[in-house]
Amino acid sequence: MATFVEVCRYNKPVQILSTSLSTCPCRISTRKTLNLPSFSEYSNLSLLSNTKPLSRSRISVKRRYLTAVTRTESNHLGDDNNSKGDDGLQNVEDKEKKASQFKKRVIFGIGIGLPVGGVVLAGGWVFTVALAAAVFIGSREYFELVRSRGIAKGMTPPPRYVSRVCSVICALMPILTLYYGNIDISVTSAAFVVAMALLVQRGNPRFSQLSSTMFGLFYCGYLPCFWVKLRCGLAAPALNTGIGRTWPILLGGQAHWTVGLVATLISFSGVIATDTFAFLGGKTFGRTPLTSISPKKTWEGTFTGLVGCIAITILLSKSLSWPQSLFSSIAFGFLNFFGSVFGDLTESMIKRDAGVKDSGSLIPGHGGLLDRVDSYIFTGALAYSFIKTSLRFYGV
Repeated sequence: MATFVEVCRYNKPVQILSTSLSTCPCRISTRKTLNLPSFSEYSNLSLLSNTKPLSRSRISVKRRYLTAVTRTESNHLGDDNNSKGDDGLQNVEDKEKKASQFKKRVIFGIGIGLPVGGVVLAGGWVFTVALAAAVFIGSREYFELVRSRGIAKGMTPPPRYVSRVCSVICALMPILTLYYGNIDISVTSAAFVVAMALLVQRGNPRFSQLSSTMFGLFYCGYLPCFWVKLRCGLAAPALNTGIGRTWPILLGGQAHWTVGLVATLISFSGVIATDTFAFLGGKTFGRTPLTSISPKKTWEGTFTGLVGCIAITILLSKSLSWPQSLFSSIAFGFLNFFGSVFGDLTESMIKRDAGVKDSGSLIPGHGGLLDRVDSYIFTGALAYSFIKTSLRFYGV
């Protein structure tokens, strides 16, 4: 350390390294520069103007000065320790928050999965009405995303009354599918009416309004109708299914286990397996990003999801004896996987443009209903088309 005369010479703040005060080797060294206040703040004596030696006064002032330096250094060290402690506490809180969210997702996922399984087993009007309610909620969330700032900033969203009418039309599509079987004419007529409403509205009609509305009718209304065709339309009995032989007669007996029921259960299970295995694989092995649309998805997780989906599809196919061919089971698993991933990425793209993380807050831990069912939107159409066109005698 500089001598007493050198420190007091200019009566200005002095910069010294705190390591110069740490002579003990066991003390943590910090390479911070300490800005010391001017010496005059610690002394009321005019030492420089007095030519007479004041040894006791100098010693007393020197002790005060060293005390101030020591306090300044300890304050700096205390700030460093506090900042490290705050970082550690923040990490612990983040881990606890993630664990709580994961626990909530599991609880609500099981709470939703059990009633959905019962609805699929029931089939008929129960399945159709439940699907129509889900379609109405999902379409409402979609049109709210379209009206969000992120998307509306670069386009003109459709008017609110058009969005509400489209949500009702989407909800009616599954019911009309169950009643008529084919709704191509109904969908075309509804699209024409909505397009005319947009064109004759006040102000300047924009193509962005027409495109987002037509896509909403297709995405939220028309595609989910294939689940009605799959579950209720494929009424051929799955004769080789073992569980059908022991199924209670009061619940329909063996005739209740149709190709549509078995195919729907396998498709639903394949989608769940894809999401679950992709999540676990991404957490464990994920290194390579899949796409910029969803940065958290990785190629490793996607491949794990593919393996899990095919494995579950084969196991259920052997258990339910449908489809009979191993090649058909693998192909069916591939279609369920690609439909799940493509549906998830489509909704992620919409949310990315909208600038939101979730489509809503209906389901705690999961977000909106559209966040939960996005993987099923394209899967139903792919599964139904595969069975109708590629499986001889529906795979029985």
